[in-house]
Amino acid sequence: MLTKRIIPCLDVKEGRVVKGTKFLSLRDAGDPVECAQVYNAQGADELVFLDITASHEERKTMVDVVARTAASCFMPLTVGGGIRTVADMREMLLAGADKVGINTAAVKTPHVIDEAAEAFGCQCLVVAIDAKRNDRGSWTVYTHGGRNATELDAVEWAAEVCRRGAGEILLTSMDSDGTKKGYDIDLTKAVSEAVTIPVIASGGAGNIDHMVDVLRDGKADAVLAASIFHFGEYKVADVKKYLGEHGVPVRL
Repeated sequence: MLTKRIIPCLDVKEGRVVKGTKFLSLRDAGDPVECAQVYNAQGADELVFLDITASHEERKTMVDVVARTAASCFMPLTVGGGIRTVADMREMLLAGADKVGINTAAVKTPHVIDEAAEAFGCQCLVVAIDAKRNDRGSWTVYTHGGRNATELDAVEWAAEVCRRGAGEILLTSMDSDGTKKGYDIDLTKAVSEAVTIPVIASGGAGNIDHMVDVLRDGKADAVLAASIFHFGEYKVADVKKYLGEHGVPVRL
């Protein structure tokens, strides 16, 4: 049985780790390199580094911070934010990233997914989907760090990026993000059932039971969390121990 992964997320703005609620009200959570070292020591399965204002500010991801982060930890590192082209992805991979994440660029130019999969292999490409519930009872895809609504249905878009060659989906519920009230189980399950690639659930972790719920009921392959790790409420090892005790297979 495949083990479920526990993935801390570093949302980085102006070189500092930040955390907000529903993509707003950001507060400082430390230095990204120091945070990465802590999570590496705690036994995190992977780490996600997101330059959260790069697309909105139309600039590239901070290569130097990525390189320093990659050099200081030995777990797989996914980098996203401001990555638009295959050349940008190559730069991040050469800086030490194991995978690259794209969101805005994938929506604007979907063929970049195909190009990236061909250039680097599906396993290197993560497509991030920021989704918000709409009045039709489904979920709308947003870009530019949650600022811009699109015409895309989140579940349909997930199926398309899977067909185009994405190796993984990082699925964030904008409604749940930072609320600590739990992941959006319905959204995560709908996307997980629509694709044949791993889905990382993101947005809403307030306690370990929320992780159990989304891994089991939401059919997620991994959980992403920020606040509960950054501010010392839980350690990765505590989460893994609890998940194991509740029948969720994890790598100890």
